[in-house]
Amino acid sequence: MNQELIAALRELEREKGLPFDTILAGLEEALASAYKTYKRGHDPELEEETTGVRVKLDPESGEMLAWMQVLDEETGEVLSEAEEEVPPDFLGRIAAQTAKQVIFQKLRDAEREMTYEEFSGREGDIVTGIIQQDSHRYTLLDLGKVEALLPQAEQVPSEPYRHGERLKAYIVEVRRTTKGPQIVVSRTHPGLLRKLFEFEVPEIAQGIVEIKGVAREPGHRSKIAVVSHEPGVDPVGACVGPKGSRVRMVVNELRGEKLDVVQWVEDPERFVANALAPAKVKEVHVDPATATAKVIVPDYQLSLAIGKEGQNARLAAKLTGFRIDIKNESQAMEEVRAAREPAAPPEADPGADVAQVAPAEPEKSASA
Repeated sequence: MNQELIAALRELEREKGLPFDTILAGLEEALASAYKTYKRGHDPELEEETTGVRVKLDPESGEMLAWMQVLDEETGEVLSEAEEEVPPDFLGRIAAQTAKQVIFQKLRDAEREMTYEEFSGREGDIVTGIIQQDSHRYTLLDLGKVEALLPQAEQVPSEPYRHGERLKAYIVEVRRTTKGPQIVVSRTHPGLLRKLFEFEVPEIAQGIVEIKGVAREPGHRSKIAVVSHEPGVDPVGACVGPKGSRVRMVVNELRGEKLDVVQWVEDPERFVANALAPAKVKEVHVDPATATAKVIVPDYQLSLAIGKEGQNARLAAKLTGFRIDIKNESQAMEEVRAAREPAAPPEADPGADVAQVAPAEPEKSASA
């Protein structure tokens, strides 16, 4: 060991940010293990359990000093130690090889730790990566310093993931593993939609427009509720952008997923009506106690309000937090008419002196 090694360690400290003392301590530990193996190779009778080695490197000259130790067989406690001269053949090839291995390992460990620290706490952020591998179980994204894992459960079934393509994804978890940090990302998380709008709409980044809620069925359709905190700023218009440019960028990033941007209002009845867009709503009656909303729409708007396989109504319910029951005007008028008509009296029994009329049972109603 020599001053060239010490100079190299100092250079690593400056360039890579590796603490000099940490590298030196690791090197001393590795050299002690290597020296013990070396001594046993030259003295087969050396007892493994009762023999220890301590190594010290001079931080200025790089000189290596070694002490052979006698250990307590049961406790491993050092009973005595004696310094000895390190043979030249160990100081040459073996020590240099050990130092090289330790430095490389410390560099890998440090880079992994730095990468973990870089991504730790970034859950909820968006990253852009290049698709490297796609299988039936997962997809890997190359983020530059590290790869991100896109599990099958976080993938949109309708999206193709082609090798070499750039893809944005939402960080859901950053794990520390023995092989380095593992970053788990998602393409289905509602947070992806929220973050994409934050990037595309300056008013959201500035706090002028706020996203109040997101409801998403990945790959098919999503709804986002927004509100303005400045008079004169239309929150829906700000998100849609000139000629639909801003919302188009989000749709393109989501591979054609349909988007409804609606205005959030404090009045729950108006908010439910807005959430059912693009359908036109005539009446909304909200019961806060049961968190239900009864909605009446024009006859020709019923299928639009419900949506394909109930999708529009389902997303509106997610966005508002209300269970939504939708009827068209004809159905509503028929229910009102039926409620107003008196019940027909039962036929009298000719054999009875007095006709007894049983009370009518209450009408039953069903909602989807």
